[in-house]
Amino acid sequence: MTQSGSENPIGVFDSGVGGLTILRAARQALPCENLVYVADAAHVPYGQKSPEQIQDRALAIGGFLLGQAAKVIVVACNTATAAAIDLLRERLSIPVVGVEPAIKPAVAATHSGVVGVLATPATLASERYLSLIERFAGGIRIVAQPCAGLAEHIERGDLDGERTERLLRGFVEPLLAEGADVIVLGCTHYPLVAHIVQRIAGPGVAVIENGTAVAREVARQLALRGSARAVGTGSEVFWSSGPTQRIDALLGELWAPHARARRLPEVQTRDGRDFNATP
Repeated sequence: MTQSGSENPIGVFDSGVGGLTILRAARQALPCENLVYVADAAHVPYGQKSPEQIQDRALAIGGFLLGQAAKVIVVACNTATAAAIDLLRERLSIPVVGVEPAIKPAVAATHSGVVGVLATPATLASERYLSLIERFAGGIRIVAQPCAGLAEHIERGDLDGERTERLLRGFVEPLLAEGADVIVLGCTHYPLVAHIVQRIAGPGVAVIENGTAVAREVARQLALRGSARAVGTGSEVFWSSGPTQRIDALLGELWAPHARARRLPEVQTRDGRDFNATP
């Protein structure tokens, strides 16, 4: 480890490939940084798990990323941020950056006074999401649309098919019927199908994600600690807790043709279960 830790990587994790949308924003904003990405593919989706199960996964992966000498950890999942980021910040000695639905910029952008939010049921039910509404909604009406099954569907790699469009129409059209002129993508998987959301919504509706804001916060944390890597070309290393073949196919499509994942070693969760065991 260098004196400032500048050569140490930024750790990023999600239940699957959705966090690649955050990783891409980080790569664009921080081209010199080394990145380590963990897809917890053996336990996707997080949206159907209890807060305690998600906390176990987050602690296990956080411990693994600490073992990789990560200088910052990004929880690139709205559901995991809502359930586990406070615990991670309590337990870990490095900065932990999360992702949240972009309510504040959406409220600033609306002209109709109605903002639609697409998110997992777990995110929409979380105290963290409700706090965002309380703090930033003001007099704007927030219409929440739970998207059960959407993250899993995206995880299977169907990013352009007719079935995906039908599924999204069922989620987006109710928001349009309520008068929403801004739609927040409240799950890191959803930007992978943002082009379909925009097509359904039309050019008069803004579709907002939060990758740029997360990358900006990571840069701020590095600057505060003097640990930014300022020269060279950054690398990426990918890990998966599940079989790597499916992740490799998605990485080849979503990241780079040569990208491949390594199989995550077994790590103990806080209650002693193996990292790769089913919760």
